Formats: sequence, structure tokens, C-alpha cells
Amino acid sequence: MGAGGARAGGYTRRNSRRRSSHGAISEINVTPLVDVMLVLLIVFMVAAPLMTVGVPIELPKTEAKPMNQQTEPLTISVQADRKVYIQETEIPLGELAAKLQALAKNGNQEQLMIRADTAVPYGAVMEVMGVLNSAGYTKIGLVTFPKDKAAPAN
Repeated sequence: MGAGGARAGGYTRRNSRRRSSHGAISEINVTPLVDVMLVLLIVFMVAAPLMTVGVPIELPKTEAKPMNQQTEPLTISVQADRKVYIQETEIPLGELAAKLQALAKNGNQEQLMIRADTAVPYGAVMEVMGVLNSAGYTKIGLVTFPKDKAAPAN
């Protein structure tokens, strides 16, 4: 009656775990987590190409090879009407050095990139570079666009 009686009553150890009301359920449903992660992945895949510096400039085309960089440098843009921008914020040329020193994480050792429109005279670009050089910045690069590719929208 010992083993047979337990089965006859329908009470087994397996059923006792399911009917226990005092223990917490230790199973985690990961389906909502996977759904959220997939949506975020798609959003970032669509948004990543749009996260470039948004100042509209027609870059000169060259045959230079792209640089390998681990970090995103600060970008200074010069539009055709000679307006100067740090990233996407317009700034007067006289305040450029002071604003860069406030933004730079590595001080004067920060990597800077200059994006200048093809319509900007050489002298205007050199004026911006002169301000950067007088502020102590020596790692200055010029951004161009490859000749064999179509020009970007901005």
C-alpha cells in the first residue's frame, strides 16, 4: 500500500512542486527581452548612418585612403559662407580655441578633423588651422571624400 497508495491518490512529488504556493517561480521568460533587443538593433542599424556630423558641406574629392581610428575625433566644419562649426554647433572663429579647450578630453593632444566645403577659399581654411595651431593643437586632419564614390547627401 505504500507505493501503490501514493499513486492511487494522484499525489506525487512532481505534482507537489507545481502546486506549491510558497516558492517563487525560478523560470525567466526571455521572449520579451529578445523582442526588445531586436527592435533596438534595428533602430540603431537605421540610425547609425544618420549620426554623422550634420553640417551640410560638399567635401573635396581625393584619392587618399581612409584613416584607421579607434575614437571619433572632434570635427570642425567650415561652410561655403565661412561659418565655422564644432560638431553641429555654430561658433565665431574668435571663440573657437576657448570652446575646443573646454570640450577636449585630452587637452591639446586631442585629434581634430577639419571639414571644409569645396567653395571655401584656401585662406579661410588656413585661418581656422592657424587658430587651432596657436591654441596648441598639433593633431589636425583634413576630411575629404573618395573620388570613386558618389558624394554624400550632407
